[in-house]
Amino acid sequence: MENSLDLAFASALELAQLIKERQVTPLELTELYLSRIEQYDPKINSFYYTATDLALADARQKTQQLEQTKDLESLPTFFGVPIGIKDLKSVANMPITYGISAFKNQIATYDEGVVTKIKEAGFIILGKTATSQLGSFPYTEPEGFAPTRNPWNLDYSPGGSSGGSAAAVAAGLCPLALGGDAGGSIRGPAACCGLIGLKPSRGRISFAPVGDRLNGIATHGIITRTVADAAAFLDIASGYITGDPYWLPKPEIPFLTAARQPVLPLKIGLVTNFQPVGEPALECQESMVNIVAQLKAFGHTIITHKLDLSSIIQPFKTIWASSVAASGIPPQLLSPMNQWVLTQSGSAGEYLQAVTKIQLFARELISLFTQFDVLLAPTYMHPAIKIGQWADKNPEDTLDQIINWILPCPAFNISGQPVINIPAGFDHNQVPLGVQLVGRPNSEAMILALATQLEQVAHWNGLRPQSFAE
Repeated sequence: MENSLDLAFASALELAQLIKERQVTPLELTELYLSRIEQYDPKINSFYYTATDLALADARQKTQQLEQTKDLESLPTFFGVPIGIKDLKSVANMPITYGISAFKNQIATYDEGVVTKIKEAGFIILGKTATSQLGSFPYTEPEGFAPTRNPWNLDYSPGGSSGGSAAAVAAGLCPLALGGDAGGSIRGPAACCGLIGLKPSRGRISFAPVGDRLNGIATHGIITRTVADAAAFLDIASGYITGDPYWLPKPEIPFLTAARQPVLPLKIGLVTNFQPVGEPALECQESMVNIVAQLKAFGHTIITHKLDLSSIIQPFKTIWASSVAASGIPPQLLSPMNQWVLTQSGSAGEYLQAVTKIQLFARELISLFTQFDVLLAPTYMHPAIKIGQWADKNPEDTLDQIINWILPCPAFNISGQPVINIPAGFDHNQVPLGVQLVGRPNSEAMILALATQLEQVAHWNGLRPQSFAE
C-alpha cells in the first residue's frame, strides 16, 4: 500500500494479508480507522458509538499475538481487521439502542451468534453503526440522533436500515460492516453508497441466541467493497447454532473459492416491471443497460420478465407491523412513524393469514427459477431520496412512498433467496445506483461467481467519494 488512504480503502482480505505479511499491524489499522472516524464521521453520522478503548485494547493484544506467532497462516481469516456492527446487533459491553434515543445508555450483556463468529474470525470491532429505529425504514434518520448522510452527496440518504454500515464503508471508516436485511436493508444502502451488499439465503447465518420475529424474512448480511470480502465473510459467519429453527448445510466448497470459479453461460431473467407500481425510474432502468450488455458479452442469455408483487404488499405490511409490536418497546419511546406502524399490526389471526399468503407467494416466485438461473433487477425503484424528504408526510403516505421505493427487495426476503447488490453507476446527483442478482435458494455460490465476473471488468473497488479521499 502506498499510503494511509490506500489502506483505508483497501479490502478486508487485502488488509488481512498485509497483517500476515507483517506490513501493517492490527494496532496501526485500528488507529487509522479510529482517526478517520474522528475526522470524518461528524459529516455523515455513520457510527452511533465508537468503541475506542475496547478496540485499541483488542488491537494491542492482537499485535502482540502477531509478533509472537511463527505460523502466520494459522491465524484466523480476518485476524486484526477492523469492522463495524449495525446497532441492531448485540455486542457484549457495548451500547445497543435499536435507533431509540432513550436507549443510548443501554449496554448489551451478550454477543449474538454472528458476533461471536466475527470475533472468532479475528475481527476488531470499531463500534456500532447507525440504523433506522428498530430497522423499520429505508432511511437512517431516527429521532434523537443526527441523520446519517451519504458520503457521495451529503444532502442525500445512504438508505436504510443499515445506512450507517454502508456510509461508513463508503467513506473509508471501516473496510466492511455487518448489516441486516428484512426488506432491502442491506441491498438498498449498498446500492445508494456504491458497494457490495450480500443478503444470504434464509438459514445461512444464525439468529442465535434470540428468536426470529419476522418468520424468516430477516437475515444478517454484510456490506463490503469487494465480492471476495462478502464471500469470505459468509464463510466465517454461516453455520448452524444449536436450536436454530431452520438452517442450511455447509457448502461443498468455501464461498470464497466458489466466487472465484469460472461462470458457465447462464439464463438470466431481466425484470424491468414490478406490478402494481410499474417500471422503475428511468435512471434505474438505464443503470442496468451496461450490465446487461456485459452479461451478453460473457455469453449469458437474457430473458425479459415481469413480476407481479401486488399480493405481498399488504401481508408484508402486516408482518412488518407485527414485528414492531413483538419488540415490546413501550409506544411512548417510539417515533410517531413507528407508533403508527404499531397500530397496523392487527390480530394474531391476521398475522397468521399474512404468513400463509407470503408462503404461497414464495412457492410461486421460486418456481419461476425453472425458467432462468439468476434474476437481475434494480435494487430500488428510484434513486436515493434527500435527507428529510418525506418528513412532512403523514405516516400512511410515507409508508406508501417506502413500498414504492423498495418494491424490488422484499419479495426475496419472503422467498428466502440469496441476493447480492452490485454497483451500477450514478444518478444525476452523483449518488450511486445499484442492481441486484437473485439466485435460487442455497445458491450463493452462483451469484457470488457472477458478481465476481462483472466486478473484474467494472473495478468497483476503485470508487472513492472525493471529500473522504483527500
